[in-house]
Amino acid sequence: MQPNHFRSIWVSDVHLGFKDCKAEFLLDFLETTDCEQLYLVGDLIDFWNLRQGGRWPTAHGRVIKTILGKAKQGARVVYIPGNHDEVARDYLGLRVGGIEILPECEHRTADGRRFLVTHGDELDSAVKCGGWLVSVFGDWMYDALLFANRWTNRIRRRLNYPYWSLANFLKLRIGQAAAYITRFEAAAAREARHRGFDGIICGHIHKAELTEIEGTWYANDGDWVESCTALVEHADGRLEVLYWAAELAQRRVRSIQQPVAAPEPEPILECKTFR
Repeated sequence: MQPNHFRSIWVSDVHLGFKDCKAEFLLDFLETTDCEQLYLVGDLIDFWNLRQGGRWPTAHGRVIKTILGKAKQGARVVYIPGNHDEVARDYLGLRVGGIEILPECEHRTADGRRFLVTHGDELDSAVKCGGWLVSVFGDWMYDALLFANRWTNRIRRRLNYPYWSLANFLKLRIGQAAAYITRFEAAAAREARHRGFDGIICGHIHKAELTEIEGTWYANDGDWVESCTALVEHADGRLEVLYWAAELAQRRVRSIQQPVAAPEPEPILECKTFR
């Protein structure tokens, strides 16, 4: 398959080392796309979960190997650590395996817009409320959603249905979560506007979005735990959110609908009778 080429790609919240990481989906995405600039916008590796006995299947290692391969092939790869991989912030300013480790950076699109690229956890203080009780309840609720999501998709696979994020579907219908997302988006756009940028590109809240808020662009590349999304920039500077689970489902449908070539007729053998 010919790779889809983009000027720039942003992925975040992969959470390698976490049991609900969709590493296979991300591998398919990385192997079927190429780009000039790849931004890893935080929480690439979930060190929080690894400290508690997380898991590291082969696919997780292949993701790292594929990313290093893209850097070796000439793509500019920028890694901006998040809160789950904050240990990497001890190495800010260094280049490891061809990958730049930065606290944040500026991206200028092909059409001249300036974007602040940052993970987004630094905005938590502007939108949090309720103290530690809400935080603990939120963690418990999130784990329950991912558990339900995992078993729902096991059943869907057995029924030959494509991946679907029950966790994302339910989370966005919980009033408190929806209000938090709205406040986060407004705070992110306000931060970019205050610093003189045309927009901001971030992750952190596991909710992909591309919208304009009071004249400032807000782009969130989503995650690879719930929604399997990435943000891409086309050659003309146009930004787009790709929903890779949906892309895989469409690819599967196309493969099923593709007509099967009729078998070639067997050659007719000429029989001669000798008398």
